Amino acid sequence: MVISREYMKSGKSIVSVVIPCFNESGNLEQLVVRINKVLPDHRELIFVDDGSTDQTLEVIRNLGEQDPSIRWISLSRNFGHQNALKAGIDAATGDCVISLDGDGQHPPELIPEMLTRWQEGYEVVTTIREDSVARISAGSFFSRLFYKFLNLLSDTRIDPGSADFRLLDRKVVREIRKLGERDLFLRGLVRWVGFRQTALKYTPGERQEGTSKYSVRRKLKFAAAGITSFSTRPLKISMIFGFVFAFLAFIYGMYAIYIALFTDKSVTGWASLMVSILFIGGIQLIMIGILGEYLGKMFLENKQRPTYIIRDINIESLKQES
Repeated sequence: MVISREYMKSGKSIVSVVIPCFNESGNLEQLVVRINKVLPDHRELIFVDDGSTDQTLEVIRNLGEQDPSIRWISLSRNFGHQNALKAGIDAATGDCVISLDGDGQHPPELIPEMLTRWQEGYEVVTTIREDSVARISAGSFFSRLFYKFLNLLSDTRIDPGSADFRLLDRKVVREIRKLGERDLFLRGLVRWVGFRQTALKYTPGERQEGTSKYSVRRKLKFAAAGITSFSTRPLKISMIFGFVFAFLAFIYGMYAIYIALFTDKSVTGWASLMVSILFIGGIQLIMIGILGEYLGKMFLENKQRPTYIIRDINIESLKQES
């Protein structure tokens, strides 16, 4: 389905499509074909090569030579999906910005519906992933568990299954650009800035080539960024645990003094003592680790390093800045 020209008010509206890529050389040509079917004109496609080690950048360059609406940014190394996405958002010039991944699992066929919602007055159109029965896995289960845990800790609610496939109005993009956070969690930031929001459900497509770049380590890092970026409740919980265990230790101390002074009973073994020490010591280490995570985040934020560095670019207005 090709988008109706009604959303092109007086023919001046431009849609920016931001596509972060890391080793997706085998998926990009087909992705552009799919985008062309639903968004043939009044658009710009911004590919962000996030330090790929395959032929991704060469494929993007070739696509740009064939289509002047295709622009690209090459980062100096792999800065991570969120930072690559931010680089594309910073470079976008459209009246709205749509972001989707380069692996083809975010269906471009949903773009017409996103633009319809935008035309209705929504300034943010997010998407919620719904896996088919055949694709439900442990990963999707733990993903939903993470969002429930995050919503329990944070005042900024994020729908389980939320993805980085979304539409942002120009005014929302301006506000996101103002934010100076280095450890990005855009799903939370988009929710936090507010504006009129709606959500669409989608079933992810099959990846044509390659494998997912989100390892378990990256997923855990992403989860930690989400929790520490939008909640200080783990610190408050640590304090509560501290008071509880200090109180229990005090009670146990009083009991030990009573046994020693007023009864003939004696401590018969080290097992209970060692279990208590190890348990309380483990709790303390966990709480210190939580505190360290927040301190480390403050340390990195205070350095004020850029979230990405551009190595090469074909966007003339940004060439002098890069």
